[in-house]
Amino acid sequence: MTVRVLVADDQEIVRTGLTMILRAQPGITVIGQAADGHRAVELARSLRPDVCLFDIRMPGIDGIEATRRLAGPQVADPSAVVVITTFDLDEYVHAALKAGARGFLLKDAGPELLAQAVHAAAAGDALIAPSITARLLAAFADAGAAGAGGAGGAGSGGAPPQPVEALTHREEDVLVAVARGRTNAEIAAELYISLSTVKTHIARLMQKLGARNRVEIAMWAYETRRLEGSGGPGGR
Repeated sequence: MTVRVLVADDQEIVRTGLTMILRAQPGITVIGQAADGHRAVELARSLRPDVCLFDIRMPGIDGIEATRRLAGPQVADPSAVVVITTFDLDEYVHAALKAGARGFLLKDAGPELLAQAVHAAAAGDALIAPSITARLLAAFADAGAAGAGGAGGAGSGGAPPQPVEALTHREEDVLVAVARGRTNAEIAAELYISLSTVKTHIARLMQKLGARNRVEIAMWAYETRRLEGSGGPGGR
């Protein structure tokens, strides 16, 4: 299946470059372009792309607000959004993921990683630029300890919400793997379980945590410091 992408960036040369890169990738086509956040939201709602690729700094409304309007907690049928920027700032990453983004990349990521992020978002997975993943883990862990920000309502300043039902040991294993950015196939290989079993565990995690996607599962894991004592960001 071809992944249909909407590209939004206020710089024409960047939009053109991203469009050319994506169209050169197998299984990806660009169906629209926008130069500002308002137009990006309009096109996303009318064209219904499989993935929206948004710059952060755009006139009108920025990429984070555009993401929130299309994929935020109040959206019944959220769009898949990947945020791409030249600015390697933790507050941008955190804000984008809280707004509902399924991926965060820097503009120097390269064609291969860009294509991976688009395909991951279309499949319901999440991809964050490897250069910022380890620092992001620490930032979210610190935010969780302070009770300041994160998914699932923790942004109100209280403790992260408790699951509606206790997690099983295997669900805890899958939770940590998701938080480290593992794909379903990687989780299956790491835990010696089938791909369908991984999908079942992730569905159960979303149900128990009130999360709508893998990013919110990961953010809950960061906030509750699940990665401490489990080998850290680099693995077990």
